[in-house]
Amino acid sequence: MVIAVDFDGTIVEHRYPRIGRPIPFAIDILRQLQNEHHILILWTVREGELLQEAIDYCKDQGLEFYAHNSNFPEEDRSKGPRKLSADLFIDDRNFGGLPDWGVIYRAITKKMAHDLAFDTDAVFEEGVRPAKISAWKKIFK
Repeated sequence: MVIAVDFDGTIVEHRYPRIGRPIPFAIDILRQLQNEHHILILWTVREGELLQEAIDYCKDQGLEFYAHNSNFPEEDRSKGPRKLSADLFIDDRNFGGLPDWGVIYRAITKKMAHDLAFDTDAVFEEGVRPAKISAWKKIFK
């Protein structure tokens, strides 16, 4: 599985542009996923020197990513950013926030990462759910 991983707020606490304290178990679990032959890509807003600091930080912790802010190491990004192709994105800015790294690891290893669902019942007050509109009504409205 190709997994894109954010840095600030996901691997380390938010202290951008500085590097924050490590988030418990993030590096350990990412190294374990790598040992299990998952391809890890560092996907972060950091560029230039700040990106290199993040790469060096992870490398010092024994974690080397396949690529950084790109699909593969040789990708030419001189024409600007493009959409990353990954099977899974791990980011603290996901809808619902960043789960515990133990939950992330179990979901990936049990092949449940794509089946995790947001609890919509907890979002809406009892009996106040919006009415569902069929796709046909949306199209021909």
